Amino acid sequence: MQDDFLELTRTTRKSRHYCNDIIWGNLQTPDYARAVLRRVVDFHETPDDIEAGVAARTARAQFMGQENRTYHAVLGEQALRTNLGGVEVMRGQLVRLLDAFELPGLKLGVIPSRAELALFPGHCFSIFDGLSVEVETYSAELIITDKDEVALYEKAFRLLEGSALYGEEARALIEAELSAIS
Repeated sequence: MQDDFLELTRTTRKSRHYCNDIIWGNLQTPDYARAVLRRVVDFHETPDDIEAGVAARTARAQFMGQENRTYHAVLGEQALRTNLGGVEVMRGQLVRLLDAFELPGLKLGVIPSRAELALFPGHCFSIFDGLSVEVETYSAELIITDKDEVALYEKAFRLLEGSALYGEEARALIEAELSAIS
């Protein structure tokens, strides 16, 4: 599954990602990705291919800034707080997010937990070139290509991004969480 997603990332030029309660995959550190995938493997009781999954997931970041690709990621403030892997893993992940503000082609926003939302938070999703949407559920990875449904996800993203903070304000939220766990 991670290899398929890596290929989708390689062929996409414009992507938008919303994650309310977990860090978006392209911005995950290896330790954070390992903690996420450990929980997936344990939940589904599948063979342990975590290291291969970590390698494929973290390889997605190589495309940032290449060939005019653009990425717009919106995280809920809860994503900064959802502890996957313990304090040290989370500390490293938050530092990675702070460094991500410098990545070419990336626009990173954080929706404060107290922000008024124009739409309920909902589930995580990614939009690829306006042609498809990927949604991960407990039971499956959904790929949505119906034009009308993709349009609904684009509308949802616009509404959610309107509640996000960017630049120094987003950085301040991440720094506050980093201070809280240090």
